Amino acid sequence: MPDIKANLEAIRQRISIAAQKSGRNPEEIKLIAVTKTVPVELIEQAIQAGIVDIGENRVQEAKPKIEALKQKYPNVTWHMLGHLQRNKVRQALDLFAIIQSVDSERLAKEIEHRLRPEGTQILVEVNTSKEATKYGLPPDSVVDFLKKISNFGNINVRGLMTIGPLADDPEAARPSFIRLRKLSEEIRKLDLPNVSIAYLSMGMTDDFEIAISEGSNMVRIGRAIFGERR
Repeated sequence: MPDIKANLEAIRQRISIAAQKSGRNPEEIKLIAVTKTVPVELIEQAIQAGIVDIGENRVQEAKPKIEALKQKYPNVTWHMLGHLQRNKVRQALDLFAIIQSVDSERLAKEIEHRLRPEGTQILVEVNTSKEATKYGLPPDSVVDFLKKISNFGNINVRGLMTIGPLADDPEAARPSFIRLRKLSEEIRKLDLPNVSIAYLSMGMTDDFEIAISEGSNMVRIGRAIFGERR
């Protein structure tokens, strides 16, 4: 059984060191605990140890977990991280406050049509590594995509998300993170309506320190908190 509290203390310490090395405030970095395959009892331990942001990859897996915990822990923000099919959008909007994996105009339109009065916060997923096996928009398509959806009244674009390449050396992810940071800087200059690049969601267990050094303020950590997936 993993020691969730100790693992979180270690991760927060590493986040703090990485941020300080980059001349940044560690409190700027939002830690998302990724709970794919993690049982409810371990998620609850993480919440009790201070976790307030939780990410899940699949609607059908997340639903019973969120239903079990949401009433008891109403201050937890749930993030949809995995690829979202259009036929799951209604369920996803009922469960998640933020959808981090919007990667097509068709998906954005489906979200827009669900007409949540408070609006829907999304991040745009970008395939910065250009790997065929990954979801996400090509970097050179993102600006045109944002221009198209910036007039959608129910969608608030809050940032960009990417997944670094799978590699033994964490440094292999740095070019992907640099690409996302530079793209975010370009987008900010456009001052598009309903688009505020508040978050750069990049960095996971193996490469989050590299991501922080390149401007990430939202890291998604699973294995380093909960151990190897079951």
